[in-house]
Order: sequence, then C-alpha cells, then structure tokens
Amino acid sequence: MTNGTGPMIIDVHCHVVSPDRVTYPLAPIGGTQSDWSSERPTTPQQLIAAMDSAGVAKAAVVQASTAYGHNSSYLADSIKLFPERFTGVFSIDPLDAAALDHIDHWVGLGMTGMRVFTTGSTMPGQQTWLDDERAFPAWEKAGKLKLPVAMQMTAQGIPQLLKIVQRFPQTNFLLDHLARPVINDGPPYAAAESLWSLAAYKNIYLKLTSRTVEHCQAGLATPETFMPKLVSTFGSDHILWGSNYPAHNDTLPNIVHETLHVLKSLDAADQANILSGTALALYPTLK
Repeated sequence: MTNGTGPMIIDVHCHVVSPDRVTYPLAPIGGTQSDWSSERPTTPQQLIAAMDSAGVAKAAVVQASTAYGHNSSYLADSIKLFPERFTGVFSIDPLDAAALDHIDHWVGLGMTGMRVFTTGSTMPGQQTWLDDERAFPAWEKAGKLKLPVAMQMTAQGIPQLLKIVQRFPQTNFLLDHLARPVINDGPPYAAAESLWSLAAYKNIYLKLTSRTVEHCQAGLATPETFMPKLVSTFGSDHILWGSNYPAHNDTLPNIVHETLHVLKSLDAADQANILSGTALALYPTLK
C-alpha cells in the first residue's frame, strides 16, 4: 500500500461540481447553493490534476449535496471518466418512498457508497429523522449491498444514530468530520464525550477531514494529544482520511501536507490505515 515514498493516500471525502448548469442543473438541499460549490466548481479532470499534484492515488468522490441534492448524475458521469481512480458515494433521501429504487439506480451506475445529509451550510440544525422507521429499509439495504453510509451530521444526532447502528449491525456508518465534535478544550477532551462513547460500536467509522485537522491544532488541542487518543479509542482500522476538497478552501497539496503533519505522532501502521488501509476495506473497488 505504498506509493514508493510513503503510504498510499486515498481521499474518501472530495467533491466534483460542474460549471455547466444547463446539463447539470442545481438542486441544492435546503434550496440555496453552498458558497464553495458556486465559487470553486471542480471537474473530474481538475480533481485528478489536484490529486496528482498532491500524491493522492484514488478517491471515493462524495455527492455535492449542497449543489445537486440527491441527483448524483454528474458524479456518475465523473466516475465513468476515471474508473481506475474514482468510486462514487451517491446521496439519497432515506424517507423517500422510492429510496430503494434510487439505491438500485445509483449502484447500477457504479457507485459503491451512500450519503445521507442531515445538516450543513444549506440545511442548518440537526435533523431528527435518522431513526424514523420509514428509513429502515434503506439502512438494511445498504448493509446487504455493503454500501458504507456516510453521515453528514453533528453530535446532536448521535442518540438517533445509535438506534439505527444497533438495529442494523451489518451496515457500516461513516461519520463525516467525526460528527463535528468540540475538541478545543484539550486533553482529556471531555467536551467530545459523545464521540468517545461511539467506540463500542464496530460498525461506526470516522472520517478524519480538514475540519478536524484544523481543530486539533486550535485552542488547547494538539495533534500529539488528540490523534493518539482518537486511535487508541477507535483503532486506526476505523478511521479514514478525507480532504473535503474543494469545499475546504485550500489546495489539495496543502491539505495533504497539513494532514501528514497532524499524523506524525502516530506509528507508521496507523498512519497507513488512516491514509488508505481503512478506505480499501470499505471501498474494495479502489484496490
């Protein structure tokens, strides 16, 4: 899993957005397009160029929900262009009566992951429908199809999350941005207690993104105290890295550089898991 100079790097949280709004019309969740997707549209070709310049081998490209909502057509067309480098994570509304048909449609177009959007810049406030029984068939089908479910959520949604995590133990749930915990209080990171309590559930995985990379270097937090605690609590085989590019307003090489800096306090095996090993276990088509 090395690229000759270090561990293979796989990005599990990046986006593509087309500048062509006629072929790919906007339909953002919440009704208002996010600033980043308007200001920094990124084609698959541009994403590949950024990956090459940053030393990123492959990517699980995540639906840009704040641009296209649940219409993952541009994402599907993008992964067709670079099947040896990309897989896709489509978005659905699990409460939709046709949710299972939508899952079949996007899986049929080559997607290997699913995303659920319960909060964000275009939909502020944590939604409370995660444990709604109408969504149960979608969680069950994701498990049967081995589709990791990326959860865009905050810590406020953890009580609802745990109900479905326990009910569907064969379904893997990936928490975008670690579910946005507060960590600037520093060790022992008591403000993030709701995060630490999730370690008992082996079908919960954590996406370490640029948000956490920044926050573990702010306030009283340091990478040397936060990252070892995160790994000792969850295991590096349950943590995977995502850049959040281009939503995160920086170049991909800079994002990778800062991530590697934050990971320096971990041993080589743990770094390799976070940078690619866990991703390959959850998205085996990237092998």
